[in-house]
Amino acid sequence: MPIRLLSPDVVSKIAAGEVVERPASVVKELIENSLDAGASQIDIEARAGGVNLIRVSDNGTGIPKDEVELAFQHHATSKIESLDDLDSRTSLGFRGEALHSIAHVAQVDMLTRASDDSSGTFVSLRGGEVAERGVRAAPRGTTVTVRHLFRNVPARLKFLKSAATESNQISNLVSQYCMAFPGVKFTLSIDGRQVLRTPGSGRLRDAIAEVYGLEVAQAMLEIKGAASESGMTPVVSGYTSPPALSRATRGYVSFFVNGRWVQSRALAGAVERAYEGWLGVRRYPISVINIAIAPQFVDVNVHPAKREVRFSQEPLVFNAVHGAIRRALSERAPIPEFREAPAFPTVPEREMPSLLRVENKPGTAEPPSPEPARRELPILRVLGQASLTYIIAEGPDGVYLIDQHAAHERVLFERALAQRSRRAVDVQSLLEPLPVDLTLKQQETLRTGGEMLSQFGFSLEPFGDRTYLVRAVPAMLAGKSISEAVKEAIDSLDDEAAGASEEERIARSLACHGSVRAGQLLSQEEMGELIRQLEKTASPRTCPHGRPTMIHLSAGRLEREFGRA
Repeated sequence: MPIRLLSPDVVSKIAAGEVVERPASVVKELIENSLDAGASQIDIEARAGGVNLIRVSDNGTGIPKDEVELAFQHHATSKIESLDDLDSRTSLGFRGEALHSIAHVAQVDMLTRASDDSSGTFVSLRGGEVAERGVRAAPRGTTVTVRHLFRNVPARLKFLKSAATESNQISNLVSQYCMAFPGVKFTLSIDGRQVLRTPGSGRLRDAIAEVYGLEVAQAMLEIKGAASESGMTPVVSGYTSPPALSRATRGYVSFFVNGRWVQSRALAGAVERAYEGWLGVRRYPISVINIAIAPQFVDVNVHPAKREVRFSQEPLVFNAVHGAIRRALSERAPIPEFREAPAFPTVPEREMPSLLRVENKPGTAEPPSPEPARRELPILRVLGQASLTYIIAEGPDGVYLIDQHAAHERVLFERALAQRSRRAVDVQSLLEPLPVDLTLKQQETLRTGGEMLSQFGFSLEPFGDRTYLVRAVPAMLAGKSISEAVKEAIDSLDDEAAGASEEERIARSLACHGSVRAGQLLSQEEMGELIRQLEKTASPRTCPHGRPTMIHLSAGRLEREFGRA
């Protein structure tokens, strides 16, 4: 086929594909236009997953009557004038592509009235061209109606998911903007049924209550960030869930950079690092994180659909998010109360669209800032042991049940890290070397990570094909299953999915193998000593894997249960 210029019609449809990928993309662009127009109320309607109908109405500034048709031209925008404006823009949109792109893949009607106009202007476009124009009565603001999306682009239409899936994508997207702009009233109707309505009170917790439910919103911990004089250091604010409230997917973590919703592996990594030691394996928090940073330090002009942003100082952003969440957890996370039923209803898992992402690598970030001071445990008096598993203790406000294994894990975990840091590891030499057979993968891991293991007190040497002699182990493993402890410590070096550093993964493995077990009888003195050691740790409320070390049965709860209150 000879080289030839594509027709303007084909070019327009290809370009539209960069901005309008699915119905949720249309909703996103129209909502951002409404927000940039200063709207305080935005109503969204979708039918058949957005393919048959998408309608977005707002009470923003509207478009002057002599600029309505210009708004549909390629790269027509009121948000920037020159290249220099890209470094200081605060608007969500700036490319001037959205309306032009949508009009080339759907039938579009617009009714708008600016404050200075006495009546509204109506235009209807087919194939990107104005087919009708007129004057109609209208309140101030803009309503855009999109019908028959992708009907003239069947290749794109056939790759859409089911109507239910596309509707879920729209619902999730609108939910994100509800939390990004809690001062705006949002309503969303899907196939004639209202599924979302926010009060627009300006309080983020109110928006979270609408999106995730009242009980979840009430349980969330507030994140408070300090303002930066230079503007270079990001200010992090929002809400995040206590350790007792988690989900099995990362999809409940939301990031907003200067009001722009982004999905970022780098920022998600900062959140997960902050929750290390608080949440169990494959458990994730519910977080709504606002990041305010001077526009010149973040680049949103990366992708036509504005999916990617880049930070000029990524380590600062990483550390700011990590530190803010860690402070909220350390200062405000309560000891779990005893409950007969789950504290919060299960929230249905939703498909989270990959509409936006950040091309940053968390591995390039600097280590997070030091953890803030912990909250002290109350003084506890040991009463006894239940089921050879739980230590019963009395505090100033009720009774505490302490998981002896989880509590001892926390003590040994922090001890192992502290000893390695001081280069003063307590080592137990074996009277007779213990042979341990490793898999090929374990052997390769030991070959590259053996030095790290030696820093914790392990001494191994080759003894034939994939067999090693263990000559010394950390003292906390004395009397335990040495072979299994060695193998799991080696495996922990290769478990990058765990998210923690190599040092923390090894310490976590040692603590698990070295701690007392459930079902092990402890004397009164042993229980008292364990509690005293737990009180000295930095994070006494959870074990290194994120399970709670204790639950609290308050005096008030006891009185209610016995009919005294």
